[in-house]
Amino acid sequence: MTGYVNKYAPLSLVGTFNKSEEAYNRISKRNDIGLVILDVQMIGEAGFNFFSKLEYSPMIIAVSSDGELALKSFELNVADYLIKPVSYWRFIKAIDKAIIKSGHREAAPAVSREIFIKKGTSLVKLNLSEIIYIEALENYVTLNTRNEKFTIHFTMKALENHLPPDIFIRVHRSLIINKNLIQTIDDKSLNLNVGDSLKSFPVGRSFREPLLGNLSLIAR
Repeated sequence: MTGYVNKYAPLSLVGTFNKSEEAYNRISKRNDIGLVILDVQMIGEAGFNFFSKLEYSPMIIAVSSDGELALKSFELNVADYLIKPVSYWRFIKAIDKAIIKSGHREAAPAVSREIFIKKGTSLVKLNLSEIIYIEALENYVTLNTRNEKFTIHFTMKALENHLPPDIFIRVHRSLIINKNLIQTIDDKSLNLNVGDSLKSFPVGRSFREPLLGNLSLIAR
């Protein structure tokens, strides 16, 4: 969780605690902590009780290795309940829920929807929604739109950290796609809607579960 918090720019880590008493002592002395990510199995019954003693109510995201404490957690009016292991994209969804529930979505800094790409001797402004997919080519990455292809000297990991997760998701070691263009998903591949046609892309084994967890999925 600490790594996820540090990775997500709108969040600023105040502290991490192994005991509920330590957390309470820190939180009770401040009134500007907007979110608490709580391991409900670690804190025990006392941990549930100390939140009722606070003079203000921060948003809470509960985390557990199973669902047995879900009902108890929702008595705290938690924004979301995460089951371990938690993917980064599921974490982002929980943060968005907390922001919406707090009524302060405007407080989160907006992620830029435009970037400038070097093309020859010029810089070209590119709307992120125009990017269909991004491929890794050794020490370079290629950003593909319907009409153009831009190759830049960048690592896949560094670029992934700069992209808004509500548009892009990594589905393979060497591939990031615009998830808003997904039309179908199979066991080892997916199809993107590219204009009047579909284009097929591979889905890596380790990326399939995070992909499905990041989508609005209704299944039996």
